[in-house]
Amino acid sequence: MRSKRAALTALQLCVTCGVLVWLFHDGARRQEMARALSRADGAWILTGIAVYGLVELLAAWRWQGLLRVQGIVLARGRVFTLLLIGLFFNFFLPGGTGGDVVKIYYLIKEAPGRGAGAVLSVLMDRIIGLFALIFMSGVFIAIRWHWLTSTPATAHLVFVALLILGVSVLAIGFSFVVTAFGIVHRLPARFPCRDKLGELALGYGLFARAWRTSAQALGTSFVTHTGYFFTFYCAARAYAAPGVATPTFKQLCVIMPLVNAITAIPISIGGLGVRESLFQDFLNALVGVDKGVAILISSTGFLLTAVWGLAGGILYLLYRPSKGPSMAEISKEIAGIEHHVAEDEMELELSHEKSQR
Repeated sequence: MRSKRAALTALQLCVTCGVLVWLFHDGARRQEMARALSRADGAWILTGIAVYGLVELLAAWRWQGLLRVQGIVLARGRVFTLLLIGLFFNFFLPGGTGGDVVKIYYLIKEAPGRGAGAVLSVLMDRIIGLFALIFMSGVFIAIRWHWLTSTPATAHLVFVALLILGVSVLAIGFSFVVTAFGIVHRLPARFPCRDKLGELALGYGLFARAWRTSAQALGTSFVTHTGYFFTFYCAARAYAAPGVATPTFKQLCVIMPLVNAITAIPISIGGLGVRESLFQDFLNALVGVDKGVAILISSTGFLLTAVWGLAGGILYLLYRPSKGPSMAEISKEIAGIEHHVAEDEMELELSHEKSQR
């Protein structure tokens, strides 16, 4: 496991550094960025930071509702703190260990004996957010298909995004099938993601019964995704000037779900480098934005969100005991809890199957 994590980290570092060097090596492009930076509007930068703060507050409200389904009641300020700590690790920790593991670990410390609930709340929060992104991507692609595929470069990227979204839909559909027919426990012990499917089987049942909370979480996800897009629109507006092409908010709402889908593949650290390359290709080809400015919009949008990740890092230092566990210890403990949750669900399925005979 450690060797795989080290290999993934090395790959992410290589891809991130390689793409960033390729993007910034052109002197003319750097001059475009310098001119844009010289006219940057600080008011839009501050607005972007504030908007993304509201996005995370809404995300905390969504997660708090999902926690209540599991019988875990925490103050919203505490939930927001854990969310920002997780955000810090998602942004700044390379490798395969993300903020979800850290959120689950410290949530368990807040609610002892609720390990299964902590795991399922975070898992379903991710699934609901992913479902909202897939739905928005499908709608925007259908509405603006001709515009998105009007150039060979962007058409290629649209098909890549569709492939990734299609695989995601198939994966979610497969998890629904094995859950609906109660066959998770029949899967071989070495079946890929067997434990995760067991967790999903339990989560689908619980959150289907709490359908009002699940529907509210889905609706909130549409709002948070839109708020995230608006954060990048603030970055674009910060560099707007007479005679300079600038994307509209509607255009960014069409492009960014595709960017998010592609950067969800963890081949770089936090999508850094890959996101800038995608912004350059989409905005330059479809909107006429200078390549340097397009890269700068992406980098600035990332930094506006990363501010809250840095806040999460500060909270983590204040929250975590000086002799707290290492990331390896945290990952091992959470993996054990997830396996236990999955096995419990499979035993329930097996018992139910026997009772029907």
